[in-house]
Amino acid sequence: MIIKEKNKVKIKKNQTKVLQKKKEHPKEKPGLHPRNKHRERYNFRELIGSCPELAQFVRFNDYNDESVDFSNAEAVKILNKALLIHYYGIEHWDIPSGYLCPPVPGRADYIHNIADLLGSCNNGTIPSRIRCLDIGVGANCIYPIIGNREYGWSFVGSEIDQAALKSASEIIEKNSHLKGNVELRLQSDPNDIFHGIVHSYEYFDLTICNPPFHASFEEAQSVALRKLSNLNNKKITKPALNFGGQNSELCYPGGEEKFVQKMISQSKNISSSCFWFSTLISRQSHLKSVYAALKNANAVEMKTIPMSHGNKTTRIVAWTYLSQGQRRKWIDSRWNKML
Repeated sequence: MIIKEKNKVKIKKNQTKVLQKKKEHPKEKPGLHPRNKHRERYNFRELIGSCPELAQFVRFNDYNDESVDFSNAEAVKILNKALLIHYYGIEHWDIPSGYLCPPVPGRADYIHNIADLLGSCNNGTIPSRIRCLDIGVGANCIYPIIGNREYGWSFVGSEIDQAALKSASEIIEKNSHLKGNVELRLQSDPNDIFHGIVHSYEYFDLTICNPPFHASFEEAQSVALRKLSNLNNKKITKPALNFGGQNSELCYPGGEEKFVQKMISQSKNISSSCFWFSTLISRQSHLKSVYAALKNANAVEMKTIPMSHGNKTTRIVAWTYLSQGQRRKWIDSRWNKML
């Protein structure tokens, strides 16, 4: 009898401890764009209803909240698959093992923020007749999925990895609303970004890019170990990338900074073929050299758009070579032209 009473007291103390630890979460996640569908906390019941395979990965965390293990690559992949099915009407989505699984809320923020930039050039109205070049579309095809579903934009996706291109092609073929709206092109020369992809007399209203972040695979593994250690509250010594990623997706000699500098230099060669060029910049410290590269390329105007997702802060840098007069003609002839 005494033992039972002691057990009851112990259970009650543990329950109290859990309740004390439980965080008070705001109704909406701070920092995300107002039109981002993922501002509110995940409703796992609804997500599982759209994607039943997510159920096996949902658990209660230390704060008695439903969540998934973000250090588990498969759990992260299926969560993002559920988001794509539930919010963007995707009928089929999968990526090969080891390929980059994007965090959908952050990718959606890029699309919404760059849409605002286009709208700011068009008297506050976001144009729907937009043709976008996604540099490094990846196996996941995520930006075309979101951009087409949210704004009706059409896309060309470039990629140097044939396996990634095959995966993206399967996603397009198995989702009827993407067919005819997303075209894929193989970049046969990894030293080129636009040459071989942008054809003569071809025009794009926008280019977007999530550039390779790390200078080497060893650096990527080191960062992954620190991230996993933080997620698990203990030191992790076995490298694993919870969001996946191939070497070409994650790494470039000189990292993000050198890749973007090359992109800016090469964008000058097609200066009249695109309205706005843009790219993500993850590190604040890279902005100085990026601005210098844009000045050296004689960009007419540049914009920096800050974004935040949880504890992570990033930004979009956009630039154009078109004068105000050229932009006005572009808008009148392409965006607002009567059918």
